[in-house]
Amino acid sequence: AAGKPAKLAFIAVARKLLITLNAIVRDQKPYHP
Repeated sequence: AAGKPAKLAFIAVARKLLITLNAIVRDQKPYHP
C-alpha cells in the first residue's frame, strides 16, 4: 500500500506530460507554461 500513492502520482504526471505534448503537436506551437 505504501508504493501506491507514488505510482499514482507518477501516472498523473506522465498523463499531464502526454496531454501537454499532444497539445504541442496538435497546435504546432512552442510550449510556454
